[in-house]
Amino acid sequence: MAVKLKKTVALVGMMGAGKTAVGTALARKLGVPFRDSDAEIETAANRTIAEIFARDGEAFFRQKEAQVISRLLDDRPSILSTGGGAFLQDVNRENIHARGLSVWLDAPLSLLWQRVKHRDTRPLLKTADPYGTLADLYESRGPVYALADVTVRSRPAFSVDDTAMAVIDALTARPDVLESK
Repeated sequence: MAVKLKKTVALVGMMGAGKTAVGTALARKLGVPFRDSDAEIETAANRTIAEIFARDGEAFFRQKEAQVISRLLDDRPSILSTGGGAFLQDVNRENIHARGLSVWLDAPLSLLWQRVKHRDTRPLLKTADPYGTLADLYESRGPVYALADVTVRSRPAFSVDDTAMAVIDALTARPDVLESK
């Protein structure tokens, strides 16, 4: 594509919304780096997110997450996949809004459940009722995700590339983010 990304685009939303898969495709299409805040945290800590949660707790994890996101926003423009809880933190929303652009990948609960129900890497779903937990998170987090700069619907019929193109279409209306060469 003959475009230039002027600032980092942070993908936000629920676990299973497609932030990593869509982010990877989006970065490839735009010719920019793809970064994943959870992967960066795991590398820095030399532990998985689940291990960090178990050993140090969520508050410690959120502090490290904010530091990593801030550092990545200071780097050259890229596509940034954030963890599902990252955008809930005021500091992350403020940093992303001031130095980047947030895009909410808004997926319906049924699609999220289909994507996460067989994975055991989601610390917040290690409960007696993982679907109920996911539904509660979905209801409580939706209003915060709606504060994102841009919303792109993620639908079951969409491929990863379809969703990446929907994000690009949304970004073309933002000359402060995406510039035609």
